[in-house]
Amino acid sequence: MFLHHREREQPIFSTRAHVFQIDPTTKRNWIPASKHAVTVSFFYDANLNTYRIISVGGTKAIINCTITPSMTFTKTSQKFGQWADSRATIIYGLGFSTEQQLHQFAEKFKEIKDAVRLAREKSQDKELVNVALTIAAPQFSQDLSDDLQSPPVMCVNGPEDKLFRSQSADVTLSAEKERMKKMLSEGSICEMNLEVEFFALQDSNTKLVAALNEANANVEQWKKQLTAYQEETDRLREQVAELEAHGGHGPSDLLKDELTQSLEELEALLKAKDKEIHILQSKKSEYNKIKHERDEAIHRLTEMEIRNSELERRIQNSEQNLINSLEERDRMDTELQKAIEILDIKIFDLNDLRQSLVKLTDRKQ
Repeated sequence: MFLHHREREQPIFSTRAHVFQIDPTTKRNWIPASKHAVTVSFFYDANLNTYRIISVGGTKAIINCTITPSMTFTKTSQKFGQWADSRATIIYGLGFSTEQQLHQFAEKFKEIKDAVRLAREKSQDKELVNVALTIAAPQFSQDLSDDLQSPPVMCVNGPEDKLFRSQSADVTLSAEKERMKKMLSEGSICEMNLEVEFFALQDSNTKLVAALNEANANVEQWKKQLTAYQEETDRLREQVAELEAHGGHGPSDLLKDELTQSLEELEALLKAKDKEIHILQSKKSEYNKIKHERDEAIHRLTEMEIRNSELERRIQNSEQNLINSLEERDRMDTELQKAIEILDIKIFDLNDLRQSLVKLTDRKQ
C-alpha cells in the first residue's frame, strides 16, 4: 500500500533532519527514529488531493503522516520542531543542522496545512449542495407519486404525519451528534495544546539541567582556583610584610610594586569569581521555577486526560441512546404502517358495504 501511494505521489519539498518520536509509554522522552540525518519530504497526491510527510530509513518508513488542518508544527528551540499525528497517536520531532532549515520546513508545513484546509472547506460545501439536491428530489417524486396513485377514498393523514415526525427526529439526533462531536474536538484540542506546552517545558528543563550541571562543575573548579588564589595572596602578603619589616635590606622598590600589582589583580579576580557564583545561584532559582511550571503542566495534562475520558464515556452513552431511539422509532413506524394497512382494509370494507346497501335500497324502491 505504501509503495502504491508513492507511485501516484510527487515530491514537492525535501530536507534532511534527525527524526525522533516521543516515548508512547512515558510521553516525556524523545526516542531517535534514525541513527543519522535522513531525507524528510512533502508528497502531493493529485488524485486524492492529499499531502503527506514521508521519510524512509533503510527499508522502513519512519514517517508516514497525512497532513490535516488541525495539525500544528511548533518550534521548541532554534534547531528543533515537533508536531502531533492524532490519527496514529504519534508525536514526531525533527532536529535540523541549521536554523534556516527549520524555518523553511515550518513555512512549508504552514503553507500545505492552509492548502488542505481550503480544499476541505470547498469539498464540504460541494457535498452539502449535493446532499441538499439528493434529499429534495426523492421527496418531490414521492409526493407526486402518492398524488397520482392514491384514490380519493384512500386519502389518510397517517403517512404525512410519519414523514414529519421522522424528519424532526433526524434533525434532533443530528444536532445531538454535532454537539457531542464538538465537545470531544474541544477536549482533544486542549489536550494537544497542553502536550505541546509540556514538551516545550520539558525541552527547556533538559537544557537548564545540562547548564546547571556544567555550572556546578565550573563552580567546583572555581572554588579550587579561589583557594589557590587565596593561598597565593596570603603568601604575597607575607612577603610584603617581610619586605616592610626588613626595610632597605630586602629586594628593591620595583619588586615591591610588582608584588602589590599582583595582589591587586588577584583581589579583582576573586571579586569576579564571587560575582559569577552569585549569577549561578540565581540561575538555580530560575531552574526551580521552571521545574514548578513543568509540574503544573503535568497536573493540568492529567486533568485534561481525565476530562477527555469522561467526554468519551458520555459520547458512547449518547451514541447508545441514539441507537436505542432509532430502534424505537423503526418499531413505531412498523406498527403505524400495520395500523394504516388495517385501516385501509376497513375503509374498503365499509365502502363495499355502503355500495351494497345502496343497491339493496334501490331494489326495494
